[in-house]
Amino acid sequence: MNHFSAWLTVFCGVLAGITVPDEVAAEGGSIDYKVSYQVTLEPSAAVARVEFRIDQPRFLLREWRMQIDPERFELLDSDGEIVMDGDQLTWIPNAAGGFVVWNIAIGHRRNGDGYDAWLGDNWGIFRAEDVIPRASTRTLKGAVSDTELRFSLPRSWSVVTEYFDRDGTFHVDRPERRFDEPTGWIVAGKLGVRRDTIAGTRVAIAAPVGETTRRLEALALMRWTLPELARALPGLPERLTIVSAGEPMWRGALSAPASLFIHAERPLISENATSPLLHEVVHVATGLRGEAGYDWIVEGLAEFYSLELLLRSDTISKRRHAAARRSQREWSSATSTLCGDVSTGATTALAVTLFAELDAEIRAGSGGNATLDNVLAAVVVADQPVNLNSLRKAVKDLTGRNSETLHTDKLPGCSNITREES
Repeated sequence: MNHFSAWLTVFCGVLAGITVPDEVAAEGGSIDYKVSYQVTLEPSAAVARVEFRIDQPRFLLREWRMQIDPERFELLDSDGEIVMDGDQLTWIPNAAGGFVVWNIAIGHRRNGDGYDAWLGDNWGIFRAEDVIPRASTRTLKGAVSDTELRFSLPRSWSVVTEYFDRDGTFHVDRPERRFDEPTGWIVAGKLGVRRDTIAGTRVAIAAPVGETTRRLEALALMRWTLPELARALPGLPERLTIVSAGEPMWRGALSAPASLFIHAERPLISENATSPLLHEVVHVATGLRGEAGYDWIVEGLAEFYSLELLLRSDTISKRRHAAARRSQREWSSATSTLCGDVSTGATTALAVTLFAELDAEIRAGSGGNATLDNVLAAVVVADQPVNLNSLRKAVKDLTGRNSETLHTDKLPGCSNITREES
């Protein structure tokens, strides 16, 4: 439909999160509006049918924009005004609300290898954003959504998400956002689920029945290690959902908000004493993200602490922990660069070695009163993309001096993207 010209001024003047003028927002009445997502899984076609609906007491949500993949996305129905422009869909709802309905293909290969999103005859595993693409909104100032997620599933199927299930309805609450969208990993099918509350976190480990996922073994590992992670961090997530399956899924592990995926055949603890599961758990618990060039910080901390958690919980001995550190040091010789877009295995190993040295420096510089744990807590609480200067500041706050370990001369490949701060 040709509404592009009519809405040109909207595209030119609207950015994500911009609200209407204060004098309009000052009107009385409720500032909450209802949002619901009804996701119908259709295994025979490997698609999800999603009905997005809002119900508002007055014109609170003025505009909703969603980034789409035209090759996977098919608009089925809507009311209000819709503009499709390349990979962007813009919807102007009616004053009382309305709906948009779409089909979206779920299957997606990761780097041409196995699938990181899949829906087959017996089960499916995908992230919420695989079926509900990320959106931005324009609303009355202060307006907030009350969001619910529901599923329509084949007979005998169930579903597990990062959210609490109350009679088939998942309430989505993301306090940092005014418009709440579902996030995290989802598994659906004939499922086996093991649950427990550990260190104040409600843990769920779910996989399709018949898969080789070691649910109780993974839960046991969580019981040993999550309390140690809680001691190192200011607070763990309220919920941790772990989903797993075998073929045709990608043979790795991936984290998302409050949830993670791990391939059923990945070991809980590898022969070199690292843990793919704990690596992703640290990612979930910290929520850290790196600025461009600093992926090694995020990956290095996750790997360093996956080893530390095994040591501190007595899951591995000091001798084996030391051997694992030596193995990381040897592996790190395969790279000549630390800073880069993506941290490779060798780069992460180099980062682990660097963080071990940094931990020793902090202990010595603080007279034993601080460790790398304090740096980790500081960058997590800051809730900003991490870089070298954020690490350096945290270390200086603890020791009163600039870090020798983090001097650019000791960080191969980082001189072009960082500078020393006094």
